[in-house]
Amino acid sequence: MKVIVIGCTHAGTAAIANLKKKNPEVQVTIYERNNTISFLSCGIALYIGGVVKDPQGLFYSSPEAMAKLGVITKMKHDVIDVDFIKKQVTVKNLISGEELVDLYDKLIITSGSWPVIPDLPGIALQNVLLAKNYDHANQIIEKVKNVNHITVVGAGYIGVELVEAFRTQGKQVALIDGAERILSKYLDQHFTDIAEQSLLENGIRLILGESITGFEGKDGNVGTVTTNKGRYQTDLVILCIGFHPNTGLFGGKLDMLPNGAIKVNEFMQTNLPDVFAAGDCCAVVFNPTGKHDYIPLATNAVRMGTLVGLNIMQPTVSYMGTQGTSGIKIYGWNIAATGMTEDNARAMALDIQTSMLIDNYRPEFMPESQPVHLKVVYETASRRILGAQILSKVDLTQSINTLSVCIQNKMTIDQLAFVDFFFQPHFNKPWNFLNSVALNTL
Repeated sequence: MKVIVIGCTHAGTAAIANLKKKNPEVQVTIYERNNTISFLSCGIALYIGGVVKDPQGLFYSSPEAMAKLGVITKMKHDVIDVDFIKKQVTVKNLISGEELVDLYDKLIITSGSWPVIPDLPGIALQNVLLAKNYDHANQIIEKVKNVNHITVVGAGYIGVELVEAFRTQGKQVALIDGAERILSKYLDQHFTDIAEQSLLENGIRLILGESITGFEGKDGNVGTVTTNKGRYQTDLVILCIGFHPNTGLFGGKLDMLPNGAIKVNEFMQTNLPDVFAAGDCCAVVFNPTGKHDYIPLATNAVRMGTLVGLNIMQPTVSYMGTQGTSGIKIYGWNIAATGMTEDNARAMALDIQTSMLIDNYRPEFMPESQPVHLKVVYETASRRILGAQILSKVDLTQSINTLSVCIQNKMTIDQLAFVDFFFQPHFNKPWNFLNSVALNTL
């Protein structure tokens, strides 16, 4: 049997590894348009900031590793057409320009995502850069050496991590976003207020509630960022506005969300026979709502890719959906979230309640005990947990993984109040803070 894989980052690598583990006799060919595979883009700020010294650690596979599995990897090869009826792909060699046609029995689409690039005046100026892959990271590192003022556009996870990395290097840094708060998709205001204050205290300029209208420059290099409210001088711009699925090739051929994210069933099958998809090119089932949504996370991609490898011969293991669980560290604050925020839920007109806890995470008789900030969102009628957020100077973020399991299993806030958690003064109180935030609602 012949399997063709389009793209090979998190999902593609996981799919191939599990497919070959269970079915070593299957012939697999990867077509990858880039010159690297399996780059952990979530580590890009750590690499740029110098925390990660050896970038090879950010790659968890390679064409050589794939070859040991008996997989043929064609780098710098772009799939330019797919004929789902004939079961064939047309591929362009980006180095030679030659085109070839290859046949498949089963197709795995793991084409990933690409940064949103707005169509604005000056967008093509030099020193307006993206932050997605290994080449982007190296380009940023090289440019940063010769600039002083850096502007990051987009206050999501990558944008926030980058401004801290640049500030650590002594650069003058500004963060611009059209939203009124940083990280507004992931956290409610109590948590973003604390995070924003830490950025301000460390000399990062926040320009929030302003939409980018263009870029101006001299001699081809960017020098000014313009918004609907002002003009800001800069030497370098990093665009971190968001991502969209890399699925233009499949428009009108596969079932998709309006943004182009491919819909798959619980076994990672598309609406077409023998065509599977996984990762950032796909929609996922968001468990708090039970609906398909676009949540491009490495964790989702690895899980989905693994399921492709397990299910490609026959449906075996089903996908359990996602809570969109994620985390970030900002100047010593350990922050994590899962499911829906209060703002998300109210925007969808859901009838919800919240419980907020600010308390020391372990007994006050201990030599030192830091506060933990924990918020849980739950449905009013069913009392089913929909989301949670946590913040502390102590790393308590694993508790969000516990709450992710609660959401996945449709637990109520009342059940959380009496879950059996251990007590030991080094770690927590007799009533664990996860219990306490739920007990507040009774």
